[in-house]
Amino acid sequence: MSRNYKFHNKSGLYFISFATINWIDVFTRQAYFNVLAESVNYCRAEKGMELYAYCFMPSHVHFIFRSANEQPSELLRDFKRHTSKKVIEAIENNPQESRKEWLLWMFERAGKRNATTSKYQFWQHHNKPIELWSDKVIKQKIDYIHNNPIENGFVTNAIDWKYSSARNFQDDHTILKIDSVGFFE
Repeated sequence: MSRNYKFHNKSGLYFISFATINWIDVFTRQAYFNVLAESVNYCRAEKGMELYAYCFMPSHVHFIFRSANEQPSELLRDFKRHTSKKVIEAIENNPQESRKEWLLWMFERAGKRNATTSKYQFWQHHNKPIELWSDKVIKQKIDYIHNNPIENGFVTNAIDWKYSSARNFQDDHTILKIDSVGFFE
């Protein structure tokens, strides 16, 4: 893995994006979004995750986060491992999932190509962490995250995307709570 894709400052604030294998639109059902939200809540309560902005898209996730325990790589690894297991279980157990066989086949196929995977590979391995060093760059990345559903044609107003911290910035904390970066509240 390139040195550019590592967390060099363990206490730093980072922007990360990570996607499902082949950019598959997995997050199309409430149950799968729930897995992501529950996992974030667990990581915030038990693993020292500080979450400042987020957006869950059908095929990928964006975070601005910090690890209070100064273990960002381990935190993200555990989040991805847990969510992949839980989403795959949700797919397997969902009688309404019309794409079940195809999705599981795609994850298994990706897993077979990866020597470190036991059966299924759900997430792509790279995360491309970018350390955020100034208020201007933080604001840029927050805008990028919040505008992602608009750019993808899902909504015309960022606060209309249910799984985005754009709602939190309008005092709607119904999906997830976030931490304050400070300068934009």
